[in-house]
Amino acid sequence: MILLFVADPLESFKTYKDTTFSMMREAARRGHVLWACHPADLVWVSGGRVTARGARRIVLTGDEHDWFRTEETADLGLAAGTDAIIMRKDPPFDSEFFYATHLLSQAEREGARIFNKPAALRDHPEKLAILEFPEYISPTLVTRSAEAIKAFHAEHRDIILKPLDGMGGMGIFRVGPDALNLGSIIETLNKGGAETVMVQRYVPEIVKGDKRVLVIGGEVVPWCLARIPQGSEIRGNLAAGGKGVAQPISPRDREIAEGVAAKLSARGLLLMGLDVIGDCLTEINVTSPTGFQEISRQSGIDVAQLFIDALERALADAPA
Repeated sequence: MILLFVADPLESFKTYKDTTFSMMREAARRGHVLWACHPADLVWVSGGRVTARGARRIVLTGDEHDWFRTEETADLGLAAGTDAIIMRKDPPFDSEFFYATHLLSQAEREGARIFNKPAALRDHPEKLAILEFPEYISPTLVTRSAEAIKAFHAEHRDIILKPLDGMGGMGIFRVGPDALNLGSIIETLNKGGAETVMVQRYVPEIVKGDKRVLVIGGEVVPWCLARIPQGSEIRGNLAAGGKGVAQPISPRDREIAEGVAAKLSARGLLLMGLDVIGDCLTEINVTSPTGFQEISRQSGIDVAQLFIDALERALADAPA
């Protein structure tokens, strides 16, 4: 198959941990042809079709640093020139990401097959997607109102505040019973009432890790990655210095993941990364879920193999 990866610049990949790289490596092992482009390369002109201008056909070298070689550069038609497109642009989900999903939706109308489905990416922002699953989440508030946040704190006493467009743990604050700096934190996050904030009751089990549970093709991967905060840090995100420890998923992890998968997989989400703290679902990551290599190294489960298996099944099941 011809696979196009829409991703961040290849030169920025840290191949020892990058999930997109692990997908490419497994696809190449099976003989699939790899192309890559950046969302900025997507172009549509009236009378034509969506094209990736200057897309690169690459081969993997096996070298840790110079890990790919460009074999060809061409303007690649998404519908006519590929069998599947894997959208792997990392957050933030900003205006340009949003516009890219609309170009990809146009490519779908022209006949392209895209994973995750562009409309599903737009419909399931990673913080807000949990609102569909109140049975799995801790007490949560989404608001611009400073007064509503203060009332939520008065009720729950120990809370987490975070921006809706954050990634890697950026912009997350904890406020305990003393309410120290609560007003200042609210002003920082809601920009004087101009931006919406998510507030959740603090889940103390974070000390045991913020678990990344993967769902691939509707199936739950039996091991997760617990990202454990280090030192005085409250964030388990690997980007914030958390330690990643793979472990078998718990019965509650499976209950949550299967419940989410039952609703969301059919909407075109081939890959999801659920964040679970204790018994509570905190995020549903759909833009560019990670953790493949860490889980694979520590568990012996080849997660990239599971993903390419699911991709091949999805394409085989496509209507003629």
